[in-house]
Amino acid sequence: KSSLRTRLSFYLAIKQLGGGALTLRSDELHPTKGGESLADTAKILSTYGNVFMLRTDSEKKLKEFKKHINIPIINGLSPSSHPTQVLSDIFTIEEIKKKPISKLNICWIGDANNNVINSLIAASVKFSFNLNIGCPKKYEPKKPLLSWAKKNRGKIYIFNDVKRAANNADVIFTDKVISMNDKVNKTKKIKDFKNFTVTTKIINCAKRDVIFLHCL
Repeated sequence: KSSLRTRLSFYLAIKQLGGGALTLRSDELHPTKGGESLADTAKILSTYGNVFMLRTDSEKKLKEFKKHINIPIINGLSPSSHPTQVLSDIFTIEEIKKKPISKLNICWIGDANNNVINSLIAASVKFSFNLNIGCPKKYEPKKPLLSWAKKNRGKIYIFNDVKRAANNADVIFTDKVISMNDKVNKTKKIKDFKNFTVTTKIINCAKRDVIFLHCL
């Protein structure tokens, strides 16, 4: 899976509705070089179509766009969440497994403190599926997010043992150890995740027909 699949899913959905999609890169918009305000950009883009999807490196920019745009806005990616990718993944899982994700055991192995797992946790609450998270202790999800999930009857289970996390899984997710814009000691972080990689032994802990999704 990748951001490419997310964009393709979006374009296909638009096409099925009888519409078309226009891609605007960051270097084609004035806020990056020309000094135009986000507010003015949002107002102008409101005249381009019926829905706008924004991929951004800033929650502040997302909120500013939402405040000034006059059409529905979709979060295509932000530092704290990646809902479109997770929805695309759920579509993929149900397409392959031929059953609702609520009837499946989902496992995440790796850094549990990034935008993809944040959205996966939110999705597990929304769609009521079991989510096992296997990660080193200091890379567990933020406590406010886990508290929110617990308050909303989320079935989230944290394991610092990767084999236990993968036990009986229908689906195993993982991600890059070093995420985009991850300002960390890369050598140290890779070492921290030495025992949290998806190997044949880990796959063998899951169900025989397990599927594997990776954010390439």
